[in-house]
Amino acid sequence: MAGDKPEGGEVPLLYSEGNVAARVALEREVRGWSTTELAERVTRAGVKMNQTAVWRIENGTPRRRINLDEALAFARVFELPLEELMSPPLEGLDIDGRRLVHEAVEAFYETRDAQDRLHRAVTAIADHIQAHPDSSRAIHEQCLRLMGDERDARALTGHIEGGGYY
Repeated sequence: MAGDKPEGGEVPLLYSEGNVAARVALEREVRGWSTTELAERVTRAGVKMNQTAVWRIENGTPRRRINLDEALAFARVFELPLEELMSPPLEGLDIDGRRLVHEAVEAFYETRDAQDRLHRAVTAIADHIQAHPDSSRAIHEQCLRLMGDERDARALTGHIEGGGYY
Protein backbone atom coordinates (compact mmCIF):
# COMPACT_ATOMS: atom_id res chain seq x y z
CA MET A 1 0.00 0.00 0.00
CA ALA A 2 1.14 3.53 -0.70
CA GLY A 3 2.51 5.23 2.41
CA ASP A 4 3.21 1.98 4.26
CA LYS A 5 6.64 1.60 5.79
CA PRO A 6 8.82 -1.24 4.55
CA GLU A 7 9.13 -3.95 7.17
CA GLY A 8 11.40 -2.78 10.01
CA GLY A 9 12.74 0.28 8.25
CA GLU A 10 12.55 3.90 7.31
CA VAL A 11 10.21 5.37 4.74
CA PRO A 12 12.37 5.47 1.60
CA LEU A 13 11.29 9.01 0.67
CA LEU A 14 13.28 12.14 0.00
CA TYR A 15 11.22 13.95 2.65
CA SER A 16 10.10 11.94 5.66
CA GLU A 17 9.50 12.00 9.39
CA GLY A 18 12.49 9.66 9.75
CA ASN A 19 14.67 12.27 8.07
CA VAL A 20 13.38 14.92 10.49
CA ALA A 21 14.35 12.73 13.44
CA ALA A 22 17.83 12.14 12.00
CA ARG A 23 18.24 15.84 11.22
CA VAL A 24 17.08 16.85 14.72
CA ALA A 25 19.84 14.70 16.21
CA LEU A 26 22.43 15.92 13.72
CA GLU A 27 21.57 19.61 13.98
CA ARG A 28 21.51 19.39 17.79
CA GLU A 29 24.94 17.71 17.84
CA VAL A 30 26.41 20.20 15.35
CA ARG A 31 25.41 23.03 17.66
CA GLY A 32 26.73 21.22 20.73
CA TRP A 33 23.32 21.32 22.43
CA SER A 34 22.10 18.74 24.91
CA THR A 35 18.66 17.19 24.49
CA THR A 36 17.57 19.33 27.45
CA GLU A 37 18.79 22.53 25.80
CA LEU A 38 17.03 21.66 22.55
CA ALA A 39 13.79 20.93 24.41
CA GLU A 40 14.05 24.32 26.17
CA ARG A 41 14.63 26.10 22.85
CA VAL A 42 11.66 24.36 21.23
CA THR A 43 9.51 25.32 24.22
CA ARG A 44 10.67 28.96 23.92
CA ALA A 45 9.74 28.75 20.22
CA GLY A 46 6.17 28.07 21.30
CA VAL A 47 5.84 24.27 21.41
CA LYS A 48 6.09 22.65 24.82
CA MET A 49 8.67 19.86 24.79
CA ASN A 50 10.82 18.10 27.36
CA GLN A 51 14.19 16.32 27.19
CA THR A 52 12.57 12.87 27.12
CA ALA A 53 10.56 13.78 24.02
CA VAL A 54 13.73 14.88 22.19
CA TRP A 55 15.53 11.67 23.21
CA ARG A 56 12.57 9.54 22.04
CA ILE A 57 12.45 11.39 18.69
CA GLU A 58 16.16 10.74 18.17
CA ASN A 59 16.56 7.27 19.73
CA GLY A 60 13.22 5.72 20.66
CA THR A 61 12.13 2.28 19.57
CA PRO A 62 9.67 2.92 18.18
CA ARG A 63 10.68 6.49 17.49
CA ARG A 64 8.36 9.18 18.88
CA ARG A 65 6.26 10.76 16.15
CA ILE A 66 6.74 14.44 15.33
CA ASN A 67 3.65 16.58 14.75
CA LEU A 68 3.59 19.53 12.38
CA ASP A 69 3.83 22.15 15.14
CA GLU A 70 6.94 20.42 16.50
CA ALA A 71 8.52 20.14 13.03
CA LEU A 72 7.94 23.85 12.46
CA ALA A 73 9.42 24.66 15.88
CA PHE A 74 12.52 22.55 15.14
CA ALA A 75 12.90 24.35 11.80
CA ARG A 76 12.63 27.72 13.60
CA VAL A 77 15.09 26.74 16.32
CA PHE A 78 17.64 25.39 13.81
CA GLU A 79 16.97 28.32 11.43
CA LEU A 80 16.33 25.90 8.57
CA PRO A 81 13.52 25.81 6.02
CA LEU A 82 11.11 22.96 6.84
CA GLU A 83 11.96 21.30 3.52
CA GLU A 84 15.65 21.21 4.51
CA LEU A 85 14.81 19.78 7.93
CA MET A 86 12.82 17.02 6.24
CA SER A 87 15.54 16.10 3.76
CA PRO A 88 18.14 13.42 4.48
CA PRO A 89 21.53 14.51 5.85
CA LEU A 90 24.22 14.91 3.21
CA GLU A 91 26.62 12.02 2.80
CA GLY A 92 30.36 12.48 3.24
CA LEU A 93 30.40 15.21 5.88
CA ASP A 94 31.07 14.25 9.48
CA ILE A 95 29.93 16.15 12.58
CA ASP A 96 33.16 18.18 12.80
CA GLY A 97 32.86 19.21 9.16
CA ARG A 98 29.21 20.15 9.64
CA ARG A 99 30.09 22.12 12.77
CA LEU A 100 32.80 24.03 10.89
CA VAL A 101 30.44 24.79 8.01
CA HIS A 102 27.75 25.90 10.48
CA GLU A 103 30.24 28.24 12.17
CA ALA A 104 31.36 29.65 8.81
CA VAL A 105 27.76 30.24 7.69
CA GLU A 106 26.94 32.01 10.97
CA ALA A 107 30.07 34.16 10.67
CA PHE A 108 29.23 34.94 7.03
CA TYR A 109 25.76 36.21 7.92
CA GLU A 110 27.03 38.11 10.96
CA THR A 111 29.71 39.76 8.81
CA ARG A 112 27.21 40.61 6.07
CA ASP A 113 24.86 42.13 8.65
CA ALA A 114 27.73 44.11 10.18
CA GLN A 115 28.81 45.35 6.74
CA ASP A 116 25.25 46.46 6.01
CA ARG A 117 25.13 48.27 9.36
CA LEU A 118 28.50 49.92 8.67
CA HIS A 119 27.35 51.02 5.22
CA ARG A 120 24.19 52.59 6.67
CA ALA A 121 26.22 54.39 9.36
CA VAL A 122 28.83 55.61 6.88
CA THR A 123 26.21 56.94 4.44
CA ALA A 124 24.40 58.68 7.31
CA ILE A 125 27.66 60.38 8.38
CA ALA A 126 28.39 61.33 4.75
CA ASP A 127 24.92 62.89 4.54
CA HIS A 128 25.57 64.71 7.83
CA ILE A 129 28.84 66.11 6.51
CA GLN A 130 27.11 67.23 3.31
CA ALA A 131 24.58 69.14 5.43
CA HIS A 132 27.32 70.40 7.83
CA PRO A 133 30.54 70.74 5.79
CA ASP A 134 32.50 72.23 8.71
CA SER A 135 32.10 69.01 10.72
CA SER A 136 34.39 66.87 8.54
CA ARG A 137 37.59 67.39 10.56
CA ALA A 138 35.80 66.90 13.90
CA ILE A 139 34.27 63.66 12.64
CA HIS A 140 37.72 62.34 11.75
CA GLU A 141 38.99 63.35 15.20
CA GLN A 142 36.04 61.57 16.87
CA CYS A 143 36.75 58.42 14.81
CA LEU A 144 40.38 58.57 15.92
CA ARG A 145 39.40 58.99 19.58
CA LEU A 146 36.98 56.06 19.49
CA MET A 147 39.19 53.78 17.39
CA GLY A 148 42.55 54.68 18.90
CA ASP A 149 44.39 53.86 15.67
CA GLU A 150 45.15 56.46 12.99
CA ARG A 151 45.19 53.91 10.16
CA ASP A 152 41.78 52.50 11.12
CA ALA A 153 40.36 56.01 11.58
CA ARG A 154 41.66 57.02 8.14
CA ALA A 155 40.13 53.88 6.61
CA LEU A 156 36.76 54.66 8.14
CA THR A 157 36.84 58.33 7.18
CA GLY A 158 37.90 57.23 3.67
CA HIS A 159 34.66 55.26 3.43
CA ILE A 160 32.76 58.27 4.75
CA GLU A 161 34.37 60.55 2.17
CA GLY A 162 33.55 57.99 -0.50
CA GLY A 163 29.91 58.09 0.56
CA GLY A 164 29.55 54.44 1.57
CA TYR A 165 31.20 51.22 2.62
CA TYR A 166 30.47 49.22 -0.54
